[in-house]
Amino acid sequence: MTDLLERFRAGERRALARLLSHVENRTPFGIQAERELYPLTGRAHLIGITGPPGAGKSTLVAGLIREARRQSLTVAVLAVDPTSPVSGGAVMGDRIRMLDVQSDEGVFIRSVTGRGRGGGLAPALCAMAHVLDAFGFDLVLLETVGAGQDDVDVARLADTTVLVLVPGLGDGVQSLKAGTLEVADIFVVNKADLPGANQVVRDLQVMQRLMVGAAEQAPILSTVATTGEGIDQVLRAILEHRRQLESHGQLTERTQRRLLAEARYLALEALADQLDEVLETLPAEDRASLETRQLDPRTLAMRLIERLRLSFPASRS
Repeated sequence: MTDLLERFRAGERRALARLLSHVENRTPFGIQAERELYPLTGRAHLIGITGPPGAGKSTLVAGLIREARRQSLTVAVLAVDPTSPVSGGAVMGDRIRMLDVQSDEGVFIRSVTGRGRGGGLAPALCAMAHVLDAFGFDLVLLETVGAGQDDVDVARLADTTVLVLVPGLGDGVQSLKAGTLEVADIFVVNKADLPGANQVVRDLQVMQRLMVGAAEQAPILSTVATTGEGIDQVLRAILEHRRQLESHGQLTERTQRRLLAEARYLALEALADQLDEVLETLPAEDRASLETRQLDPRTLAMRLIERLRLSFPASRS
């Protein structure tokens, strides 16, 4: 496996793909590689692309890739696919829609499965982004499926978050999940050639005034991703957001916050796995006591927490 890391460091894309598989599947080698490569990270600009299904996120991402390549920027994409509840396989539509840009050596696209967990964020998404950063990509795009909580979670893993909306969302901006608007650094109203697009822009302007008052508001841009209209403005806004973070001394704070959120996210994953193991070995008498109402769920939960606590070695002073 040392050979694989050496080939990765030499810039071999096949080694990158194999290493990403190890990281996504959380093999022992993948976990060790994460640690070894982490000192090489911190240079890429992580960009979250989120929004409701059908907003045209993948088409927008393909347009951003083309525009970035025109500016000689290298781009990697992690497209989070919903996982089939039957087969466990991912819908690979994201990669299919972006096939016309995958032949470019400065572009790397990878679909990531949600593995059936709530929302579309894959458990290994953070680590895979670090691997792409270590490989040397300038931009790493994280595209979610837009499944509820993802719209908030992706902001905790990105330096810049782009929220993509379209006309015809029923109740429009007001129907978005609480917290979704607050996490966006840039708003994009896609399919701007459709009726109602201007109304979405106005709704966003009103909602921002209600949310942030006199604070600086996030830019609202209109695009028609299928034709490329407005894509250059979106990339310009993304790069300008990064420059503003750096010039105002906010990039370090945001990066620390993002990495702490990642650590919390991964810790909760590990704790959830351990909790599942404890539940699988729960004594039959406890299960029966729940059903007969001799034991309430809250008391059982506290017992489970105590069992987990005792499973960890005592902290050293």
